[in-house]
Amino acid sequence: MGSADSKLNFRKAVIQLTTKTQPVEATDDAFWDQFWADTATSVQDVFALVPAAEIRAVREESPSNLATLCYKAVEKLVQGAESGCHSEKERQIVLNCSRLLTRVLPYIFEDPDWRGFFWSTVPGAGRGGQGEDDDENARPLAESLLLAIADLLFCPDFTVQSHRRSTVDSAEDIHSLDSCEYIWEAGVGFAHSPQPNYIHDMNRMELLKLLLTCFSEAMYLPPAPDSSSINPWVQFFCSTENRHALPLFTSLLNTVCAYDPVGYGIPYNHLLFSDYREPLVEEAAQVLIVTLDHDSATSASPTVDGTTTGTAMDDADPPGPENLFVNYLSRIHREEDFQFILKGIARLLSNPLLQTYLPNSTKKIQFHQELLVLFWKLCDFNKKFLFFVLKSSDVLDILVPILYFLNDARADQSRVGLMHIGVFILLLLSGERNFGVRLNKPYSVRVPMDIPVFTGTHADLLIVVFHKIITSGHQRLQPLFDCLLTIVVNVSPYLKSLSMVAANKLLHLLEAFSTTWFLFSAAQNHHLVFFLLEVFNNIIQYQFDGNSNLVYAIIRKRSVFHQLANLPTDPPAIHKALQRRRRPPEPLSRAGSQEGASMEGSRPAVPAEPGTLKTSLVATPGIDKLTEKSQVSEDGTLRSLESAPQQSSAEDSPATEEPSQAWREQRRLSSASASGQWSPTSEWILSWKSKLPLQTIMRLLQVLVPQVEKICIDKGLTDESEILRFLQHGTLVGLLPVPHPILIRKYQANSGTAMWFRTYMWGVIYLRNVDPPVWYDTDVKLFEIQRV
Repeated sequence: MGSADSKLNFRKAVIQLTTKTQPVEATDDAFWDQFWADTATSVQDVFALVPAAEIRAVREESPSNLATLCYKAVEKLVQGAESGCHSEKERQIVLNCSRLLTRVLPYIFEDPDWRGFFWSTVPGAGRGGQGEDDDENARPLAESLLLAIADLLFCPDFTVQSHRRSTVDSAEDIHSLDSCEYIWEAGVGFAHSPQPNYIHDMNRMELLKLLLTCFSEAMYLPPAPDSSSINPWVQFFCSTENRHALPLFTSLLNTVCAYDPVGYGIPYNHLLFSDYREPLVEEAAQVLIVTLDHDSATSASPTVDGTTTGTAMDDADPPGPENLFVNYLSRIHREEDFQFILKGIARLLSNPLLQTYLPNSTKKIQFHQELLVLFWKLCDFNKKFLFFVLKSSDVLDILVPILYFLNDARADQSRVGLMHIGVFILLLLSGERNFGVRLNKPYSVRVPMDIPVFTGTHADLLIVVFHKIITSGHQRLQPLFDCLLTIVVNVSPYLKSLSMVAANKLLHLLEAFSTTWFLFSAAQNHHLVFFLLEVFNNIIQYQFDGNSNLVYAIIRKRSVFHQLANLPTDPPAIHKALQRRRRPPEPLSRAGSQEGASMEGSRPAVPAEPGTLKTSLVATPGIDKLTEKSQVSEDGTLRSLESAPQQSSAEDSPATEEPSQAWREQRRLSSASASGQWSPTSEWILSWKSKLPLQTIMRLLQVLVPQVEKICIDKGLTDESEILRFLQHGTLVGLLPVPHPILIRKYQANSGTAMWFRTYMWGVIYLRNVDPPVWYDTDVKLFEIQRV
């Protein structure tokens, strides 16, 4: 039958389904077979031939027909899984049913009355799907569907290479088949790389799309404050009921991490051969992050001691979370597995950067947001992986792409979510001493980025990019300023020598944040000044020797510190400062920040094209909820300070002390400021002004300024290099206050961030699945879809 005919027949069947007012009997095979028997329809055809309005019409007006359609389609998938899909005809039926279900499921999820439908049992369909009368034993439709998809993903000659030597052998029995021998790609726990097979990849992709659609019920529930809402589809699929859980987890992870979009090392190769692997890799990454959507704050994640060897997963662990995918991920422990995962993710994250060297030489991948979520999950659930990442300078292969994405997306409000996840990852990494140490490696790669040219280290790159985000980013990024500066504070005690460009950027931020109108215009703004002062104190106290550039920049901008020490607190001065703000303020004055040209080959960050779709995000918790304070002891170990009484000297603000009157007042004020009611008072300013940690810097200025001035007068100097040379050989030993303990604010998991990740991840998946548009124009509740 020609494809035009089959489309016509399929369309006729759809029309009959919507117009028949009488329920069609489930036994009427002649009618139901029209939907899947011999049609040569692609998934795009199915979406075109089954319009949304008609699915909704059937749902409202002939619900029993929609129920039968779903039940029959699942039954066909179960039969295909049972038989092993040996004939071309069976495979066609399986693909058609999975396309049809992918089309219909979102319309079932959007209606609260239908949501339980897949979790009910169909009378007469026993667990074997053979129609036994034993209804006690019947499986809910959702379980039958998920188990069938899992079986079909390891179906020889359909989704995996058959191991049979010849066709004469009896067909591999699908029930005795050990799917661990059919893992899709070499990598973690599997050494054999099967021959690439275009057809198998396409079939896997269609089944994974259906699986993702099953999991997407989460999109139709509003964000709940307690993120304990478990997705029943994911919960069942990742449970011991699914005998393919381990090989499937391994197949998805290895498929993503082994993918090389360059085209087997030949530039421009992708222009000659279409890359059918990429859509599969993308789908695999999306399914993987959804199955790993698990709130680590509420479950005890297994602690790993890694004594066992030989297996890819650690058997010696206490049982981890019920979700087997999370469990397997948390138990990977072999160095070579970590190396494979890290190299794979770094290769894919760096791919868009390589593009800028040799435009179009490699296929440009688009799924970096999914990769960032996956990397986050790996670090969050597997502490050994996190330590492995930080053990060598390989972490910089993750850092540079993240900084590239942050810088590139800073002006685009449709990419605010990408900005957040990049910053969250850096916050997580910055809680570990090794990250700060790694940043001292010279930065020589020169990825074309729209930032000033500098010669220095990866720490300089980080500071210069953060400065650019703060001074010329989209205004919806303001909630991230605390996070950005916390990262700089966390790494500051380990930075051996900042470049002059980076030193000037830090002082420019201090200058902008310490203007009176900025300090007095919101209840939390003074925190930013506390963070920056803490950065300067850490570097002066712990890394004075190599940091003459920063010391020189502090001396040049000494007036800023004197102004802070003499901040006015009387009502007329407050009034005057706020009046000054009534003039249209620049987000931050850019004066003094034009340090030379941007790197060659770079393009400025551009706002989103008008009409771009974006999905809304839930608010992220404040920095005090996101992090937990730890103090670094003499021997380098961390001691949590959350329970200990706080010292107030080098503290960043009254908000972190024991709840005092000032703290409660400030909380009240900041909640008022959200509603536009807030105004600063003299008492409020005094409450934090007295805690500004200025002693170390004032002492440094007191000692060094007269010496520098004397040199300038004696030698008639105007040349900075002489002054820098003097500062390099200077010492402040015995002249500065006793070094304060180093405070690190480590990321801590909480249900607020778990909820944020869920909305962000599903928003990304919603926007990335446009061909076919699986969820487009359905009534999604987890986020709002807006046009920029």
